[in-house]
Amino acid sequence: MKLYAALVILIALASCNGDDDKEVIDDSAKPIPTPIIKYDIIAVYPHDTSAYTQGLEFYKGKLYEGTGDYSESSLRITDIKTGKVEKKHMIGKDSIFGEGITIFKDKLYQLTWQSHIVYVYDVNNIDKPIKTFNWPYEGWGITNNGTDLIISDGSANLYFVNPDDFKLKTTISVSDNGGPIDSINELEYIGGSIYANVYQSEFILKIDPSSGHVLGKMELPGLAQKFFANQYIPNRTDVLNGIAYDTATKRMFITGKRWPKLFEVKMN
Repeated sequence: MKLYAALVILIALASCNGDDDKEVIDDSAKPIPTPIIKYDIIAVYPHDTSAYTQGLEFYKGKLYEGTGDYSESSLRITDIKTGKVEKKHMIGKDSIFGEGITIFKDKLYQLTWQSHIVYVYDVNNIDKPIKTFNWPYEGWGITNNGTDLIISDGSANLYFVNPDDFKLKTTISVSDNGGPIDSINELEYIGGSIYANVYQSEFILKIDPSSGHVLGKMELPGLAQKFFANQYIPNRTDVLNGIAYDTATKRMFITGKRWPKLFEVKMN
């Protein structure tokens, strides 16, 4: 009986140790997935394949576009439906790489990549800048909230800037539940939120402008393969980049660098 009792105790102890060795998975430690923003592509238009698109803006029925690439950087006005370039201003310096644009109070602001120059134009005459500002960081994307200019520099940061003197007012960092998100690029302010392309990605983020927290994500995979595979040129047709918004009709326009197509999108 003593031997039997000892065996029962040993078996019970082994069972307890086995339970202790089991891995406990805490699902609460996993980042909460970012909500997906649903949308419909409602129209597809031609787009000039010479445009290395850096910034896109809709204003009074026309599409304004800032393009990059050394020696080819420009500012242009385009007819959306035909893709025809109606007006083009070349920056004209091989050392200047044009970047994002925004229109604020009838002035168009155009960033440059590493030259620390911001060009300001009268929106009714893009033939030459009316003034310039210095910007201490790289210039990537720019938009505005009706009061401040909002600028990205390729990091997770977004800078809020006074449009009159270009002095920095505040900075936020873009992050989702997994942490900071790098390479924030082209920007557009829509309905109180900042929408941002992430460089070399196939999605657009919706960002809270007060905290930098990502509120949602538009996934746009495979547009090139689906809509212009026969026009895709390796080492020339580049990545998704370019967001514009028509506040009157609530239409979003999306394109990419040297893409032959411009997409009209309706968010659901």
